Amino acid sequence: MVRYSREADKAEKSCMARGSELRVHFKNTRETAFAIKGMKLQRAKAYLSNVIEKKEIIPFVRYRYGVGRKAQLKNLKVKSAVGRWPKKSCQFLLSLLTNAESNAEVKGLDTDMLVVSHIQVNKAMCGRRRTNRAHGRINAYMSHPCHIEMILEEEPDKIDKAEEDAEMVPAKPTRKIRKRLVSGATA
Repeated sequence: MVRYSREADKAEKSCMARGSELRVHFKNTRETAFAIKGMKLQRAKAYLSNVIEKKEIIPFVRYRYGVGRKAQLKNLKVKSAVGRWPKKSCQFLLSLLTNAESNAEVKGLDTDMLVVSHIQVNKAMCGRRRTNRAHGRINAYMSHPCHIEMILEEEPDKIDKAEEDAEMVPAKPTRKIRKRLVSGATA
């Protein structure tokens, strides 16, 4: 069995999927994975499909230099004003989400309650090629593949907040706070 970088909190209520040496750009895939972290499974799949069709956008947060500004980012609640539509990264992540969903069905989990709790993208070893340049020179022509792993967990049921007691006594102020109140000093 392959070792993941993190163990699921509840192994019986989670499923995993991973891909190694995937021939897709590391930087684009990292930003795409960061965008879907914390989403429900169905929403993440719909989001990635919308990105492929250019209906929604991936905000670039870490690897943002040289990336153009896009008006679609006004719809998202992010500070970044730059983004792209990385089609190939979305296709690879969609296939991994589908794989994780089938793993969940085999385990007997409710796929409507699954949330992407952990997703990680690591750099893989660069692929080395060469390209010919002017005046008989040769330069490197590298590819930057990546490893992707994800853990999906069932979202726990929400717990109602307990009602507050009407007869709660306020806590006695500490010596430091009493001294400040007497002297009239502010925080």
